[in-house]
Amino acid sequence: VDLPVKEGDYVNRGDVLMRIKPDIYNAMKDRASAGLVSAKASLDRNESEYKRAQDLFRKGLIAESELEQAKTSFDMSKAQHDQAYAAVTQAQEDVRKTTIYSPMVGTISQLNIEQGERVLGTSQFQGTNVMTVADLSRMEARVEVGENDVVLISLGDTARIEVDAMSNRKLNGVVYEIANSATTKGLGTQEEVTNFQVKIRILDKDAGLRPGMSMTATIETETKANVLAVPIQSVTARSDMKKEAPQGGGDEEEGGEIAMNEKIKEKAQKAKEVVFYVSNDVAKQTEVKRGISDDTYVEIVNGLEEGKEIVTGSYKTISRDLEDGVKIRVENNKMKKDKDDEKQ
Repeated sequence: VDLPVKEGDYVNRGDVLMRIKPDIYNAMKDRASAGLVSAKASLDRNESEYKRAQDLFRKGLIAESELEQAKTSFDMSKAQHDQAYAAVTQAQEDVRKTTIYSPMVGTISQLNIEQGERVLGTSQFQGTNVMTVADLSRMEARVEVGENDVVLISLGDTARIEVDAMSNRKLNGVVYEIANSATTKGLGTQEEVTNFQVKIRILDKDAGLRPGMSMTATIETETKANVLAVPIQSVTARSDMKKEAPQGGGDEEEGGEIAMNEKIKEKAQKAKEVVFYVSNDVAKQTEVKRGISDDTYVEIVNGLEEGKEIVTGSYKTISRDLEDGVKIRVENNKMKKDKDDEKQ
C-alpha cells in the first residue's frame, strides 16, 4: 500500500522501504489484546480465591481437597494468561512487520514490484522477493575455476579483474573465499566440467560497478621478481631415442613376437624439458628446469645462462622439427641490420 522508494535510490539503515496492508494484522492484534484482558481478569479472580482458600485452610474451615482445587484453577488461569500475552506479542510483531525498513546502507539495485501488487510472506511459504538493497561500495567478483587450477589458489591471492564494460581499466582484488563443493555442468556428457566458485573482494572504491556485470579475473598464485624467463613456447620436451638392431630367431607361434623382432625397437628414456638457443647460427639444445609461469613467459630455474638468444617459433617447429645442431637463420638480426641500413 506504500512504496516510497524506486530503483536506484540510496537508502540508510532504518529507512522505510515499503508498507503492506495491515488491516488483518491489526484485527488479530485487537483480538489477542481482548483475550489478554479476559485472561488477566480470570487470573486475578482465581488468585484471590486461592489466597482466601489458603486462609480458610489454615483456620481448619475447609478440606485440603478444596485448597488443591483452588490452586489448580489459579495455575490454569496463570497459564492461560501467559498464552494470551504471547499471542499479543506475536500479533504486535506481525503488525510491526507490515512496515519494512532497510537493514543496511545501500542502493535499491533491483525493484520487482509496484505499489498495489500482492505479496506473499508466511512461515509456510517462501516470501515474495520484492527488492534488493546492495552496498555498491563493497563489490565482489565471482569466478568459476577448474578443479586442476583451484588447488593452486589460496586465500589472500592477488587478482587482476577485467570488466567487459570497462575494457580500458583493470581492477585489483583479493581472494577471500574458495568453495568447498564443486559445481558440475553437463554431468554424464562429454562436455562435463567441474568447477569451484572463487570469490574475490574488489579493492578499488567507486569503480562504477553494477551487480551482474560480466568479468574475467587473473589470479596470481605466486609472484617472483628478477628471474630468468623465456617465452613459454620456447620450452619443449624431448626424449633420447635408442635404436636396437633386429633380432633373429623366434617362433611365429609365440604370440607373433617374430613380427616385433623384425621391427626396429625404440627405447625412450624419460622426457626432459629443453630450450634451444642460437650459437653461430646453429641451434643448440640445453636441458632446463622450469619454475612458475604465466600466459606468456616461464621461469628458468637452471640450465640456461642470461644473455642467450632463444629460438622461438610455432609449436610444430619447436616441438618436432627443430633438432640440436641444425643451422638456422636469425630473422631478428636481419631485421635489425635492415633498420641500421635505413638509418645510414
